Amino acid sequence: MGENRRLAAVVALAQGMAAAHSPRESWRAAALGACRALAGSFAALSVWERDRGRLRVLANVGDRAPEEAEFPEDETYPVHQFPEITEFLHERWAAGGEPNAWVETAGGPAAGHPGYCHQRVAALRRRGRGCCVVAPIVQHGRAWGELYVARSAGAPVFDRADADFATVLAAVVAAGLAQTERLQEARRLAFTDALTGLANRRAVDVRLDEAVDRHRREGVVVSLVVCDLNGLKRVNDTLGHAVGDRLLERFGSVLSLCGAMVPGALVARLGGDEFCLLAVGPPADEIVKAADELCRRAAELELGDGVSCGVASTEDAIGTVRSARRLFRLADAAQYRAKALRADRPVVAGREGPDDPVVRLADEPSPQPPAERRRFRGRRP
Repeated sequence: MGENRRLAAVVALAQGMAAAHSPRESWRAAALGACRALAGSFAALSVWERDRGRLRVLANVGDRAPEEAEFPEDETYPVHQFPEITEFLHERWAAGGEPNAWVETAGGPAAGHPGYCHQRVAALRRRGRGCCVVAPIVQHGRAWGELYVARSAGAPVFDRADADFATVLAAVVAAGLAQTERLQEARRLAFTDALTGLANRRAVDVRLDEAVDRHRREGVVVSLVVCDLNGLKRVNDTLGHAVGDRLLERFGSVLSLCGAMVPGALVARLGGDEFCLLAVGPPADEIVKAADELCRRAAELELGDGVSCGVASTEDAIGTVRSARRLFRLADAAQYRAKALRADRPVVAGREGPDDPVVRLADEPSPQPPAERRRFRGRRP
């Protein structure tokens, strides 16, 4: 392959990984870009799991064997099956000075370094491949995993120049993976409450908009629990904000525990003493049960005065829900009523007959009804 084509292949690989929106997309872009750059028929990206002593395959692309899934759940290989892997754990692989990548062939002897590996050769033969090039991926001076590209039996065998190029590609992949990790961390921080580790208001807004859209298209049940942690101001004023923060963290753990009762639920801190639970799919009664358990456990906390909890679900008699804003208003109004009644159980919108007070409160046309004490989506102070 000419220098211009190699350069174009490197650029294409880097661009493909940069355009990825998730780790899986990044893994696939890395394997696919390397496969194309080296004119391979198959490629895989694997991560080295030191704590488990194994190589775990993240992505397979190209002509896959029946047992090779694109994103395998449990395709792993123990270290003792691939002793050459330990070679690139040593500093010499990170320090350079010789080609990092090497070639194995189905014919037996290896072309390149570190040498013949019976397991790789057996795998090549079993899957109808003639040769492979293996390039360690190094991050922060340590082996992160490997890039593996193979060609079908009968195709030209990889040579030393291919191994050298694979080393370059592995370095590009390493940089792309590092960028993906930084972006994932930035996204995680953008959608996470720093104190409790729960989701934040931004994450709820995004998920609730998506959920209500699904409800409108498919009729899926969407349920929202909004709750206020009672007594936080008293704790802050009398015991200090550090103790108040511990109360928030403790309640966040309780909410997370109760949220685990509902498959796929999102639990979040909206801000201050306000929390919520969002569920898409499960029946409303399951969410009410989880909210009831939340009230019971919150009342048993050493600090605070329990929790005021409101529930709104599209499965109940709350009228048509066309927007996330309305469902939030209903759950918030239910929570407001629970606080006013000093209720030790959740108040559920739409379960008190045709003239349900929660629904009436949420839909009240006055300029500033109680349920509007929050400024919803995009207008929160």
